Amino acid sequence: MITLGADLPELTGARFFGAWELDPFALLFVLVLGGLYVAAVLRLRRRGEHWSLPRTAAFILLGLGMIVFSTMSALSVYSRVLFWPAAVQNILLDLLAPLGLALGDPLTLARRALSERAGERLDAAMGSRVVRLLTFPLVSTTAVLASELSIYFTPYFRTALAHEGVRQLMHLQLLFTGALFVLPMLTGQELLPRWCTHPVRAALVFIDGLFDSVPGIVVMLSGTLVAGHWYAAHPRNWGPTLQRDQQIGGGLMLALAELVGLPFLIAVFVEWWRTERAKTAELDARLDRELVPAAAPRPATAGMSPAAGAASAAAEAAATPEMVRPWWETEDGEVADRVRRYHQRHGG
Repeated sequence: MITLGADLPELTGARFFGAWELDPFALLFVLVLGGLYVAAVLRLRRRGEHWSLPRTAAFILLGLGMIVFSTMSALSVYSRVLFWPAAVQNILLDLLAPLGLALGDPLTLARRALSERAGERLDAAMGSRVVRLLTFPLVSTTAVLASELSIYFTPYFRTALAHEGVRQLMHLQLLFTGALFVLPMLTGQELLPRWCTHPVRAALVFIDGLFDSVPGIVVMLSGTLVAGHWYAAHPRNWGPTLQRDQQIGGGLMLALAELVGLPFLIAVFVEWWRTERAKTAELDARLDRELVPAAAPRPATAGMSPAAGAASAAAEAAATPEMVRPWWETEDGEVADRVRRYHQRHGG
C-alpha cells in the first residue's frame, strides 16, 4: 500500500498515469449526478423527445470524468507529499469540471424531464433571491477568487491535507463556487440579470479569466510556503524542493486557468450563435405564417339585380380598410429588414 513521505515512489510519467486510489465519497457523488442525468435523458427518449448527444458527452466525460480524474488519479495520490498535484487537482475541480457540467445544460434537461409542477418548483428555486444573488456575475467571480485565496493562505489547505472530511468539503466548495459562475453563463437567461446578454457574458468570461490567474500568480511568487509545515513533516528523497514545488504548482495553476478560459469563451460564443439562430428560425417561421396571403371570399352577385349588385359592391368597398404603406416599408430595424427581404424574394 502506498504511504506518505519517503515510502511513496518518485512520481514519473508512468506512475502519473498508473497511480490511482479510490475515493468513495467522490465516486458516490459522481454516480448520483450521472445517474440522475442519464435517467432524465431516458425519460425524454421514452416521450419521443430528443436530447443532444454532445451535451450528454460533455456532462459525463468532461464534467464527471474530470471529477474522477482529479480525486482518484495520481493528482490525489501524490497531493499529500507534493504541492503541485494538489494545486492542479484544485484548479481542475474549480474551473474545468464545472465547465463540463455546465456544457451538459443540466437545468434545461431537468426542466424538460420533470413534471409540470416539479418544473415550476425548480424555476421558483432558480429564480429565488438567494440564487440570483449568488449567481450575480460580480458576486460569483468574487466567490471563486476568495475561495482559492482562502484555501492557500489560511490553515484551510493544511487542515484538508490532514483530515479527510475537510478535504472533501474543500473539493465541494471548489466545485460549487466554480459552478456559480460557469453555469449561468452557459444556460438560460433566468439566472442572470436582463442586461447580461451574450456579448456581455463574453466580456465577463474574459474578465473572469484575468481574475482566475491571480491565485496562481500569488502562489508562484509568494515567499511563504503553502502548508509548508505539512510538507516538511512528510519529507521525500526525490523531486523538487519545497519552494520549487510551490513555484511549479503556481505556474500550473496560472497556465490551466488561462487554458480553460479559451474553451469557456468559445462555448459562450457557440451558445450565442445557437440562440441567435433559434431566434432567426422562430422569426422566419412567424413571418411565413403571418405573410401568407389569405384569399377572402367575395360575396356572390350572380342572380342579383343591377341595383343590388351595385349596393353589394359599395358595401364591400366600404368594408375594405383604406390601403396604407406597410409598416415594414416605413420602419427601421431587424424585423422590418427581414420582412422587406421576404417580399423581395417572393416578388411581393
